[in-house]
Amino acid sequence: MRSPDDVMGHGGRAEMSMDVMVQDMRNRFLVAAALSVPILLWSAIGRQVLHFSVPAPVGLRDDVFQLILSLPVIGYSSWIFFDGAVRALRARTLDMMVLVAVAITAGWTYSVVVTLRGGGDVFYEASTVLCAFVLLGHWLEMRARGGANDAVRALLDLAPPKAIVIRDGEQVEVPTSELQVGDLLLIKPGAKVPVDAVVEEGISEVDESVVTGESLPVSKAPGSALIGGSINENGTLRAHATRVGSDTALAQIVKLVQAAQSSKAPGQELADRAAFWLVLVALIGGALTLIAWLLAGRTFSQAILFSITVVVITCPDALGLATPTAIMVGTGLGAKRGILFKNAAAIEAAARVQVVVMDKTGTLTKGEPEVTELHAVHLSQDEVLALAAAVEWDSEHPLAEAIVRYAQQSGATHLPVTDFENVPGHGAVATVDGHRVVVGNARLMARENIGLDGLATKRDELAAEGRTVVVVSVDGRASAVIGISDTPRPTAKGAVDALQRQGVDVVMLTGDNRATAERIARELGIRDVIAEVLPADKASKIGELQRTGKKVAMVGDGVNDAPALAQADLGIAIGAGTDVAIETADVVLMRSDPLDVATAITIGRGTLRKMRQNLAWAVGYNAIAIPIAAGIFEPRFGLVLRPEIAALSMSGSSLLVAVNALLLKRLKLPEPSGTGER
Repeated sequence: MRSPDDVMGHGGRAEMSMDVMVQDMRNRFLVAAALSVPILLWSAIGRQVLHFSVPAPVGLRDDVFQLILSLPVIGYSSWIFFDGAVRALRARTLDMMVLVAVAITAGWTYSVVVTLRGGGDVFYEASTVLCAFVLLGHWLEMRARGGANDAVRALLDLAPPKAIVIRDGEQVEVPTSELQVGDLLLIKPGAKVPVDAVVEEGISEVDESVVTGESLPVSKAPGSALIGGSINENGTLRAHATRVGSDTALAQIVKLVQAAQSSKAPGQELADRAAFWLVLVALIGGALTLIAWLLAGRTFSQAILFSITVVVITCPDALGLATPTAIMVGTGLGAKRGILFKNAAAIEAAARVQVVVMDKTGTLTKGEPEVTELHAVHLSQDEVLALAAAVEWDSEHPLAEAIVRYAQQSGATHLPVTDFENVPGHGAVATVDGHRVVVGNARLMARENIGLDGLATKRDELAAEGRTVVVVSVDGRASAVIGISDTPRPTAKGAVDALQRQGVDVVMLTGDNRATAERIARELGIRDVIAEVLPADKASKIGELQRTGKKVAMVGDGVNDAPALAQADLGIAIGAGTDVAIETADVVLMRSDPLDVATAITIGRGTLRKMRQNLAWAVGYNAIAIPIAAGIFEPRFGLVLRPEIAALSMSGSSLLVAVNALLLKRLKLPEPSGTGER
């Protein structure tokens, strides 16, 4: 697997990759396991329990032979624990490395002293098998955590290693890492887009699902933006590179996901503090166990075995894994759906959201006017639409563009226009196919002395619903009224329904007039509307909701949403929004689909649930295991744990925590709409 630096075009020496770390841990385990078998056979357990009777080679005493075999285990396999323990002590903290190092050192050193003094009860097998089992647990945990990082692996593999550049009219294949801004790229059908670019020539459909989560191909034409890592499906494109190396969208996503996975959730800080005290308890408990059994009349070898077992079984490895593994899986799940959590705290915040405040324009709605109703008299709707569109054809006003777009979608005839007159702020007048056509508001009709007659009531109804009304007059007679308004996104109703099913209150926040806001709210099933709010006041409205004691998320896409996004407990930016909004937010929805808000909350809740399950298991395991390890039940029930069995139990507990976190991948998420918009 390539490193992020390879994808981002950076040089420099990277940290040891996860693959290399897993391989190193496996090698240490194999050495410890291979040597632990003969050590175990020639130990007291091997002789007495397994009835192993083969004498040690070359006439060596059993304990001397075990000492020789244990040296590579202590010097190579166990070195990772000693190094980690030194690092922890230098940082003035205690962790599981300290416990394992103490346990291995105590058992092995005691055995060496006994051997050098002529022989006796030794337990090299306890130290080496302990080392092997702990390494096995770490190896399996690291493999599991590597599986949790599949999303980053997939992202890293998206950028192609080579790109075709056109230089002096010739096609040249160069490494993607050597591309520069302004390079002219040739992107053939089926090829991956190497870096972010803008199409200069060609038309095609591009699959951006691997980057944004958008399930449908996106049409591209000259002037369209291309995302590095997306796949060109059919036509050949020529495009100029706009962002390369670490500036590409793909590189930024990789950085964001990795930063989130390496960040600590608020719950993890508590777990870290608990782990520190647990290590301290283990060390003190091990010492007290040793003293207690010596005072009870047991031999030093028996007492120290109990002591080492307490130290080993109390290792807080599971406690340390409880939240990071769940965070890795959660952020990976989000990345696959185009939902980018900026840090672990954002996932926890998403889990606790009780109220979602959504900006109307551009978030719940498309942010552009559309014709929603056409009511005609005297003439047919098709005739009126063709005449009105002809007048508005060359206008750049948003309302005019909405009428023209609606006419094109309806298949209206394009008619010739003469004597065109633009009336700023009111509308336009022109001669179309021999008819004098006036298109505009009521004030323009009054200027032209045109009465609304039977259309007045309909006009007032549309205005009362918050729609903008355009009147069309043909040859001095009012012939139609056209209702125009911003319309909801296709997935907005589903998004609101999904949130309400989760028990989350949905509030619409907008600067629009109340009539318009309430019309959209009725269509979407939103009960709470805060309308006619100035941009500067949006953050204060979020604060008012927070003062009711509820956790509030804000969803927005514009510059005027940035303060509210920062004020909210969780800021969620629509991916197609402004850079300011995206920078301020805690979560970014790459597909610009409001349905992903519910998905983000589902992922947050699932991740937090796994974190709590793991923490409960880790704490409960230690509460039960420590008394057993200390030998409390030995006098009455004969229940005894040896250090190697304690190590197996501890490793199994840690592995269970990692696997439980991986089960988060099976979390049932809301189905993607397939209609996300860019």
